[in-house]
Formats: sequence, structure tokens, C-alpha cells
Amino acid sequence: MNTHVHQQHEKRNLHIGILLATGAALAFSVKAIFVKLAYEYNVDAITILMFRMMFALPFFVVIAWMEERKTKLRISRKDFISITLLGLVGYYVSSLLDFMGLMYISAGLERLILFLFPTMVVFISAIFLGKHIQKEAYIALALSYAGIVVAMVNDVQISGEHVVLGSVLVFIATITYSIFLVGSGEIIPKVGARRFAAYAMIVSCFAVFIHFAVTLGFDDFNQPIEVYGYGMAMAVFSTVLPAFMLAAAIHRIGASSTSIIGGLGPVVTIGLAAIFLAEPLTLMQMVGAALVMAGVFVLKKT
Repeated sequence: MNTHVHQQHEKRNLHIGILLATGAALAFSVKAIFVKLAYEYNVDAITILMFRMMFALPFFVVIAWMEERKTKLRISRKDFISITLLGLVGYYVSSLLDFMGLMYISAGLERLILFLFPTMVVFISAIFLGKHIQKEAYIALALSYAGIVVAMVNDVQISGEHVVLGSVLVFIATITYSIFLVGSGEIIPKVGARRFAAYAMIVSCFAVFIHFAVTLGFDDFNQPIEVYGYGMAMAVFSTVLPAFMLAAAIHRIGASSTSIIGGLGPVVTIGLAAIFLAEPLTLMQMVGAALVMAGVFVLKKT
């Protein structure tokens, strides 16, 4: 009876984890649309990122306070340092590079490049955690990166020569985000998913505020109301909700499975970009997306 109950519990955990990972993927996919829409008002990357974090911070402060009230386990100094570093890498550096890249490339290409993170998670886990890489992973790598090349060629034809710069920025953002995913998979079991997400985001929020204060000034707060609206939308729908869903999904099904489910992201972003940004749907883009997703599918089978 106990075995049956345990199996039922594990199955329920799996289903919840899949739903959470799916929700996070969909919510994160909308972010690129909000950013591109905000750029139509001549706002720069750090300003729109600052608005995103400014509206998100109160949510994370409240959640961190609630988590501290209900738990008696203190976060060790070592784990707190790890959370701080992961927050800086995963939500500050990665987000900033991603926003900068979106100034030069389409939302669809951006999401495809970010979707490379499952392959990166596998290789980073092998390098730093000593996990074995199966030969199928190399096939997945070849397929995925071939797809990115095809999609980049498509964007160059449409958007111009700055596509390479934008792609490199988003690619580096993908590497830092993959490091964050691998590291969070190690820390979350120790401190809890909600606490981890709250503190990591609080750290990144203050990093963005400092960056904004040093490089710009209070005059840059004077933006059209639409920019504030997109910042609020990103804070709620593409930051707060998916951050906790992602952390909870990693806790239930692990970093690798969570990253694979993120495969919904490119399809959703490409569709939304066609609807809201009038980005053209081309055969090359579809081929590139298919190759990237085929690569991740092969990786899923390893």
C-alpha cells in the first residue's frame, strides 16, 4: 500500500512539474514580444530591464518575507553566496545581454537561440558535475546549431548585418542562463524553490538598479505610459510567475527535463511575433526551428 501511495505521489509530482515547466516556457516566450514592442518607443535595453525589475521587486520581497516566516531553516552563508552569484548570472547578466540582442534580431531567432540551453545544460553538467555525455548528445548539438545557422541566415536577409552581433549577445545570454539552471538544480533542494527564486531575483533587481543609476539618470524615468505598461506586463507575466514556476518545476522534475519542456517556447514566440510584430514567417525560419527542436528531441531520448 505504501509503495502504491508513493508511486501515486511521484506520478502527481511529475504531472505538476510538467505543467509548471510548460507554463514557465509559455510565459517566458511572451517576454521577447513585450521587449520588441517597447523598443518602438526608442527606449534602451537597461531602461526597459529596469522597469521590468522595478515592478517585479515588490512581489519577490513579499514572497521572501513570507517564506522566512514559515521556515525555521536558515540559509547558510555558502548557499547565500551561491544564490547571489546565480541571481547575478541568471537574471541580471543573462537578461541584459538578451535585451541587448533583441535590439538587432527578431523575436523568433532570439527564442531559438535561447532554446539551445538544453544542450548547454548537458555539457555544463558534464564539465562541472562529471555527468556522462552520450553520443546522442553530439547529434543533438549538430542538429540544433545547424538550425540556428539557418535561422540566422534568414534573419540576415530580412534584418541586415547586425544580426550576427545580436545573435552573439543572445548566445552568451544562453550560456549564462544554462549555468544558472545547472547551479539552481544543486541549490534548490537545500533552500526550497520559492526562497531560491525570491532571493535570486531580489539580487538581480538591485544589480539592474545600480547599473541604471550608474549609466543613466532619473530623467530616463520619463517614458511614455506604454513603456511602463510593457514593463509591468513583463514583471508579472514574464518574470514573477515563470520564475516561481520554473524553480518549482526544477524541484519536481529536474533541470534537464524542465529545459526540454521549454521546447514550446520557440513555436509560441514565432507565432506571437508574426501576429503582434508582423515578423514574416519564412520557410528558412521554419526549417531552422525544426532542426533546433529535432536536436532537443534527440537529446530528450538520451
